[in-house]
Amino acid sequence: MSVLGALPLFPPTNWWNADISQAPVDRGSASFINFIGATRTMHPDFGGDVSPGSVGIYGFPYIVVDSAVPAVAVQFQYSTESDGVNHTTGQSYPFYPIPVEAISQPHWIEGGDPGNVDLRGSSDRHMLIVDGDHRYLYELYNVFFDGIQWRGGSGAFFDLNANGHRPDTWTSADAAGLAILPGLVRYDEVFGSGEILHAFRVTVRATNGYVYPASHRAGNTAGALPMGARLRLKATRDLSAFRPEVQKIFRAMQRYGLIVADNGSDMYVSGTYESTVG
Repeated sequence: MSVLGALPLFPPTNWWNADISQAPVDRGSASFINFIGATRTMHPDFGGDVSPGSVGIYGFPYIVVDSAVPAVAVQFQYSTESDGVNHTTGQSYPFYPIPVEAISQPHWIEGGDPGNVDLRGSSDRHMLIVDGDHRYLYELYNVFFDGIQWRGGSGAFFDLNANGHRPDTWTSADAAGLAILPGLVRYDEVFGSGEILHAFRVTVRATNGYVYPASHRAGNTAGALPMGARLRLKATRDLSAFRPEVQKIFRAMQRYGLIVADNGSDMYVSGTYESTVG
C-alpha cells in the first residue's frame, strides 16, 4: 500500500481542484447552516489505528498498484450504475485490480477488517485502488469476498487524466456519484512542503437532491443541503492559534472548500488512514 506522493488527482480544471474563494455566497447559505447547526463543529474523520496494533482503523486506506495486478470481476447490488458490468447482459467482467492480500489481511478496506469478513450490513466498507502506471482510480462500496468472488454494493472507475463525470442519476462508490480519493485529507499533503490544492469530502446527516458536480441523490429532506453542495471556511477566520499542519488544512477549506458527498454525521471531514498516526 504505497503512498501517492505528488500524484495529482484529476486535472487542475476539475471541480475538486477549483478555487472558489471568490465565489458568491448562496442566497440559502444561512438556512443551510442553521439546518446543520450554527454551532456544529467539524470533526476529522481520519487517523490511524483505533488502538495500537488493532484491526480497526480511522479513515480511508487506499491501495496503489501497478498494471501487473490482474483484474477481477465484482458482483454488484447496484449493477446498473456500476462500472465493470456489461449493461446489456447484466454480467460483471474482470475489471478491478484488487490485490489478493485484501482478501485476508487487515487495513486494505475502510474499517480495517479484511475482505473475507462480511460487515456489509453495518459498515460502508469502501475500497480505493489507484493504478499508478495509468493514473486510473477504482472505487468500490460495501465489499466482501465470499470465498469464491468479490461482491459489492457499487463500483466506479475514474480516469485521473480527465474530467469525466458519472452519467446523470448514477451513483459511484459514494452516494453523490463523486470520486472519494481526490477529496480526502492526505497525510503526505498535510505534512508535505506545498499547499493542499483541492476541496475535501464532507458528510451531513441528511441531503435534498443533488447539484453539479454530483450525479446522484440519497434523500429529499426539506431544508437540507443537496449532494454536491460546496461549503467554504470564511476567509476572515483567524487560524493563528492552530498548528501549522492544521492551518494548511483550513487554508484549503478557505480556497477550495468542502463538497457534500454522502449522508453521515454532520461536518465529518474525510481523510486517509495512516498507520503512523497515533
